[in-house]
Amino acid sequence: MKKLGFGAMRLPLQNPEDKTSINQALLNELVDKFIAAGFTYFDTAYPYHDQKSEPAMKAALADRYDRSSYIFADKMPTVLVKSGEEYPVYFKQQLERTGVGYFDYYLMHNMGKDRYAKTQAFGGFEFAERMKAEGKIKNFGFSFHDDAEMLDRILTEHPEVDFVQLQINYLDWNNNIIQSRKCYETAVSHNKPVIVMEPVKGGTLANLPPEADDLLKNFKPGASAASYALRFAASLDNVIMVLSGMNTMEQIIENTNIFDNFEPISEAEKQLLSKVVNIIEKCTEIPCTSCGYCMEVCPKNISIPQLFGLYNNYKINGNFSRMYHDRITYNRGKASDCLNCHRCEHNCPQHIAIPEHLKKIAGFEQ
Repeated sequence: MKKLGFGAMRLPLQNPEDKTSINQALLNELVDKFIAAGFTYFDTAYPYHDQKSEPAMKAALADRYDRSSYIFADKMPTVLVKSGEEYPVYFKQQLERTGVGYFDYYLMHNMGKDRYAKTQAFGGFEFAERMKAEGKIKNFGFSFHDDAEMLDRILTEHPEVDFVQLQINYLDWNNNIIQSRKCYETAVSHNKPVIVMEPVKGGTLANLPPEADDLLKNFKPGASAASYALRFAASLDNVIMVLSGMNTMEQIIENTNIFDNFEPISEAEKQLLSKVVNIIEKCTEIPCTSCGYCMEVCPKNISIPQLFGLYNNYKINGNFSRMYHDRITYNRGKASDCLNCHRCEHNCPQHIAIPEHLKKIAGFEQ
């Protein structure tokens, strides 16, 4: 199994403003090119493209290829499940939508503190084990967006899972919110194979600031910025698959060439990518070092360093993640709960105007 997987979250569209307007003819061509190059892994999920991704992949794969010629991954929509009785309902619907007969890889979608609590209460892991026993799932795991401590808890409580899917890229490798490195190391410590999602961070690492882009171009003329990101993820031990949301023929050709002629990332390139990260992080607005002294005196138990990290990520890539916000504030105070008492500010070694920055974050809660 070659390490490049076709992610079906960003399929080609006829109308960029309409997620459901999938260009089926072009998608079929991309799938054909991908398979012709010897690659076989496809990954989708129930909510992708407003629930149109699964049927589109059926038309591109199940309706046109023998089942033994491709590997298919799908995900239980944990955000929608309201009781244990709904697991078989969604699962049956997914089998019908995709037409694949069985799932080579099946995941509980987007595990974190909140969804894990629901999945535990509803018996989600037990349901997946039953589907494995019936041959409808070959490999079971979960995709994950939370901290390494939570990942360790899940893997400790459920050693039966076959793999985990993690957000790993060189920008998030040492990020205090995403915790790519810590999560990867946690998975390795539990001897779990890793599937990588967001290796190019939604295109962020393919469209770098000019200063960073020039660094990479001067080091290896002709190599794209995205190629460094893909090679970084694929060079990690225990990584069995790297997903890429490809929606043009140029992307298919470039990415399959990268993996067909794969070169592990070198130490010199790792140092180069560290410089790229430093350039990107110049956009950082709040100079928080995550020492946590502010939280020692916060009467509302607000996770201030994590919220600041989330805001700094927003200043880098323009995306304020509601998902991470909800997990940071799970059973804790929100930025809008700030009493403006300034105790945190007096306790901060960096002398950050904490309440003022929390007001900016609170604006995203509305």
